[in-house]
Amino acid sequence: MSPLPTPSHTVGPFFGYALAFPGGGDIVPSGHPESITLHGQVYDGAGAPVPDAIVEFWQTDSEGSPARPPGSMRRDPVTGGFLGRNGVDFTGFGRVPTDADGHFTVRTLPPGGPAPAPYISVCVFARGLTHHLFTRAYFPGAEDRLLSSLAPERRATLMATAEGHHTFRFDIRLQGEEETVFLDFD
Repeated sequence: MSPLPTPSHTVGPFFGYALAFPGGGDIVPSGHPESITLHGQVYDGAGAPVPDAIVEFWQTDSEGSPARPPGSMRRDPVTGGFLGRNGVDFTGFGRVPTDADGHFTVRTLPPGGPAPAPYISVCVFARGLTHHLFTRAYFPGAEDRLLSSLAPERRATLMATAEGHHTFRFDIRLQGEEETVFLDFD
């Protein structure tokens, strides 16, 4: 008798259920004067948008501190369900589902700190993946050991592009030509 499949053995569009929460893309409080918007699309190997992915983001604050407030989520006192963030604290963490066109958006602070190239860590959960994928979103002008070790066309897959005042685009390609560089963490 073979064991029952676990979620990492199962391929299917099941990621949205109970994983996303209201305000998941609002990493910085609304109206913060230094906020930036990072958005993009997740594409599959054929270049089609992935409408049922979950994308997570982790980052330092603008001073480079990974310290987080001890919980910014509010719960419904009746049901115990999540109501969303408290709207006050910078958490450094966001989780958003892609929409029907594979698009995601987060509002955050520019990552900072002593690193030569601060970045936002990105994790992708999507149909067809038995394990989540890790990558990074760097901003224009960034340079570090990882970036310098890559060929220019591969390096470009890690770079967010400026689109206007405090707005950056970062597309994620899961396979194929222009596949995003994914990182292996053992």
